[in-house]
Amino acid sequence: MRYQGTIASPEALGALLQQARLSRGLTQRELATTLGCPQNWIWDLERGKPGIFTERLFAYLAATDARLSIDIPGPESSDG
Repeated sequence: MRYQGTIASPEALGALLQQARLSRGLTQRELATTLGCPQNWIWDLERGKPGIFTERLFAYLAATDARLSIDIPGPESSDG
């Protein structure tokens, strides 16, 4: 199964990133270790917590009428 979606908000981004992590069978702690970041950063991102990066990213998308989308291969896929 593949997950696809258009990302229109930090909350939508977080939800879809969470699906990507879960489709790979990773916990937040495991992903944080892989990325070399604190686990609470993963938690904040997946919850759509406002931050300067996401605020500017979504302002940029709105100002340029651009769309951000995601395509998450299912766990049976080996690409990724």
